[in-house]
Amino acid sequence: MSENLGSTGSIERVVARHEMPDPLRDDIRLLGGLLGTVLKEAGGQGLLDDVERLRGLTIRAYGADDGGAALAEAAEVVAGFTPERAEQVARAFTCYFHLANLAEEFHRVRVLRSRESDAAGNVVIEDSLPQAFTQLAEEVGRDEALRRLGEIEFRPVLTAHPTEARRRAVSGAVRRISSLVADRDTMRPGGTTLAENERRLLAEIDTMWRTSPIRAHKPSVLDEVKTAMGVFDATMFTTFPEVYRRLDDWLLDGEAGSVPPVARPFVHLGSWIGGDRDGNPNVTAEVTRQAATLAAEHALGALETAAVETGRRLTLDEAGTPASSELKALWQRMRQLADELVTRAAADSPNEPHRAAVLAIAGRVAATRRRDADLAYRNPEELVADLEVVQRSLVEAGAPRAAYGDLQKLVWQVQTFGFHLAELEVRQHSQVHAAALAEIEEKGLDGDLSERTVEVLDTYRALGAVQKRFGIRAARRYIVSFTQAPEHLAAVYRLAALAFEGSDEAPVVDAVPLFETFDDLENSVDILEAMLEFPEVQKRLVENGRRVEVMLGYSDSSKDVGPVAATLALHKAQSRIADWAQRHDITLTQFHGRGGSLGRGGGPANRAVLAQPPHSVDGRFKLTEQGEVILARYGDPTIAARHIEQVAAATLLASAPTVEKRNAEARERFAPLADALDVTSRAAFHGLVKSEGFPQWFAQVTPLEEVGLLPIGSRPAKRGLSVNSLDDLRAIPWVFSWSQARINLAGWFGLGTALRSAGEQPGGLEELQAAYREWPLFTTLLDTVEMGLAKTQEDIAAQYLALGDRDDLAQLVLDELRRTREWVLRVTGNEWPLANRRVLGRAVQLRSPYVDALSLLQVRALRALRSKGTSEGLTVDDGEWVDGGHKDRWQHLLLLTVNGVSAGLQNTG
Repeated sequence: MSENLGSTGSIERVVARHEMPDPLRDDIRLLGGLLGTVLKEAGGQGLLDDVERLRGLTIRAYGADDGGAALAEAAEVVAGFTPERAEQVARAFTCYFHLANLAEEFHRVRVLRSRESDAAGNVVIEDSLPQAFTQLAEEVGRDEALRRLGEIEFRPVLTAHPTEARRRAVSGAVRRISSLVADRDTMRPGGTTLAENERRLLAEIDTMWRTSPIRAHKPSVLDEVKTAMGVFDATMFTTFPEVYRRLDDWLLDGEAGSVPPVARPFVHLGSWIGGDRDGNPNVTAEVTRQAATLAAEHALGALETAAVETGRRLTLDEAGTPASSELKALWQRMRQLADELVTRAAADSPNEPHRAAVLAIAGRVAATRRRDADLAYRNPEELVADLEVVQRSLVEAGAPRAAYGDLQKLVWQVQTFGFHLAELEVRQHSQVHAAALAEIEEKGLDGDLSERTVEVLDTYRALGAVQKRFGIRAARRYIVSFTQAPEHLAAVYRLAALAFEGSDEAPVVDAVPLFETFDDLENSVDILEAMLEFPEVQKRLVENGRRVEVMLGYSDSSKDVGPVAATLALHKAQSRIADWAQRHDITLTQFHGRGGSLGRGGGPANRAVLAQPPHSVDGRFKLTEQGEVILARYGDPTIAARHIEQVAAATLLASAPTVEKRNAEARERFAPLADALDVTSRAAFHGLVKSEGFPQWFAQVTPLEEVGLLPIGSRPAKRGLSVNSLDDLRAIPWVFSWSQARINLAGWFGLGTALRSAGEQPGGLEELQAAYREWPLFTTLLDTVEMGLAKTQEDIAAQYLALGDRDDLAQLVLDELRRTREWVLRVTGNEWPLANRRVLGRAVQLRSPYVDALSLLQVRALRALRSKGTSEGLTVDDGEWVDGGHKDRWQHLLLLTVNGVSAGLQNTG
């Protein structure tokens, strides 16, 4: 990681399949070289030499046909490190990943900007809203396409699942380094500015190296809320309306910004952070109130600032741009509300009535934030109405560009975020509700109720308080985990009534079933059918235009029956639920509990949308954006805009006749194949996870227990059971642990056996290859698995599996890994995983040897922690060091490597 570390020459043969663009190569060479300088300054030439030696061996092992000897030598190097040196090396590789990640992210931004600037006229970019609209208009006509465009909804829901292992302090350093790298693109070579830029880069990299990558304490729930608010402040508030603006520019061409916009706000942000109490005792009713208040403060503060800035730019003189009678009437109404505010706005804007009006409106937004009841807006709709008065006045005065420029952006921001920023959603386990109702029935509402039951009732009171202050939209969804019977939904309404004892003050609540296990998915329609009979649901259907939301859990279903059977079960359930909604004339939103990892529905969201069954989308797509995914998708404004546009385009296009026809025909044609894959893959998966002693073995061969020690989230890793049972183990540590062990088992186990069984039938391989070409669901499944396989490393995985005492289970896993790799490549026709995905393949291959180095360090730490003394592969010093009471040092090394592997693999949790 000196010049050698930053240079890509020694790894070029590894990534020769995917040539690296020169600008990216230069950035990585620069950053790696600077990191090498920092390491030498901080730890001396010896540290740099140790890092370089280990790096060279893992590269040699990764690139060679038989890298076993080089890998064994690398393991010997790791075994020779003192614990202090091992920690330094782990931190060095982790820093390298942060630098490589930011370089690749910036290069992606560079490419996106170049692509947009190169597009001329009405040339449309792939996977964009204009492209989707063009195709849809060709199929259904422009007017119908415009109607559908006006009704699309994209609902990303932010969650605080602990898969973002990176500290906020490290993230801050990464952002500053990214900004400095971006600055270099606009600097002249040879100037003093480049020298100063390099000096600042060195200082920032030195800071990152010296900053502990591990938090000292677990973040609180409100810390997690603040992290999400940081992303809102940095990108979301300004980026979301920019997406609408770009769409409007394309739809209206030269008239954009001078006529009323065609684009309507379609992004509606949600959040579970502060509302999701399933298994998290740290989420209380008071925390929910505080989370909603924090979000509202950020939303109103951002709107106030935007209104002030917009108003100050409206310096249109009254002589040329007079106020309309409607604006004058608004001015008089505001004067009656707050004469001092209006007088001040007028004094700041002499002869500029539109400027004065918007500044007065900004003052009312500030009063809303301060909770000044006399002056505050009652709801966002009132604010939008006032802004539209200003717009109409400007148009009437002949200044439409002022009306539909910055002022329109402000209107979009109010319509998108309201006063609440994100719709806060509550989630609780069905069994918690059942226990609360049973206790209330036994002791009475005024009896000596347990703390948990009181908290359940207080949750509804918190919802009532949030709705009273911020409106019904701010918090009305109540998601029921493990909905397994209609009674689990009825309990939500029963408890709400009990919490308010029949009072009219009870909040508006929509119970949202979450179907998670295989059986729950199978029974979903029967439960929904019964739900329609509830009087509370009938009342809400009248009030909301017959809208219903259903959530589908990807993670627990995958842990229940394996990734293949879960994927097929989810697809079938979506189709059945969509048919149910059509029968009952219901406007359905299916909420996808997807994660960033392979075992939790990870992969490109836009491709997943286009693979959904007919009528299961219908212009509405909602999904969870979890942990590390939030920063990856929304941390940079250019990438955020691209992500939003890609998902929205897919949401619009999913209901195109050709797309629905393709999905319907493929589902029917390949139904026998799907059934065979389902049965065979599920049997293979159960053959592993239902083996006697599997849970204990799983804890031995992965850092499961240690993941629970990481201070990376407020939620406990388990719902309370030990690893004697997988049933109550959360899907996050299940997936996270397998990815750390370089196996990614949660994303593919069972697929190889299923593909081989189908492929060895007469004509079976040809049928599988046809399915890969023609069936979007199957294509997405195999492409996602292929990405997971690219991130596995069999030789490294074998070292983790050897930590257990079950050679039979280890062999079962390795055999299935080889089988899955062989058959996936046979079906896709690729020579190696990701051969046809240049950018992703390059990223994975560039990182893998470096991740291998961290994995070897992690295995050494695990061996020491699993040992009670000397054992094979563990030195006497290691064993004595653990027995001598220095276990904490090994755990610290392990947590450092967990952090580094997460940075290297990227989608881990």
